[in-house]
Amino acid sequence: MRGVKAVMAMMALVLGATMTSPLAAQMTLDDLEMAHVAVVASQIDIAYARIALAKSETPAVRRFAETMIRDHEAVNGQVAALAKRLQVTAKDNAMSQSLLKGAEAKQAELKALRGAAFDRAYLENELAYHQTVNGVVADQFIPNIANAEVKRAFETALVIFRGHEQHVKKLVDDMQMGR
Repeated sequence: MRGVKAVMAMMALVLGATMTSPLAAQMTLDDLEMAHVAVVASQIDIAYARIALAKSETPAVRRFAETMIRDHEAVNGQVAALAKRLQVTAKDNAMSQSLLKGAEAKQAELKALRGAAFDRAYLENELAYHQTVNGVVADQFIPNIANAEVKRAFETALVIFRGHEQHVKKLVDDMQMGR
């Protein structure tokens, strides 16, 4: 659990700092930057899931990883289609770059684990990751998105990703109960 708290603290700092710190005035994200952060967060989750498929032999963990890949790729495809239709390009920014840097360390950590230790670390990370990202999207991004279509896309994706959060919470609870 200590690792989960560390991940949550790191994500809260990385994701929350841009909107709540004194630096926020200089780092306020526009719609295109928020879209880029969301796509990067989704790509990171896909990368974690690919590691799970390569390492885990647990059917429930593998099914969850397959769901992450399918759903996050679908949402990223929808974001790309919306961007093309609106004739805009998501903009890279310090927040998305920080997410990528943090993900590199987590990926290395996950790759070093095996068996039940891997499953536990992967699922706990997924829970912390979804809780943090969903919170930032709901509380920081959606209220500040200017474009109505972009806002609807975020709201739709959030429903899917809250479902992921509930799913992985059950898996973590089951694992802790020895099921």
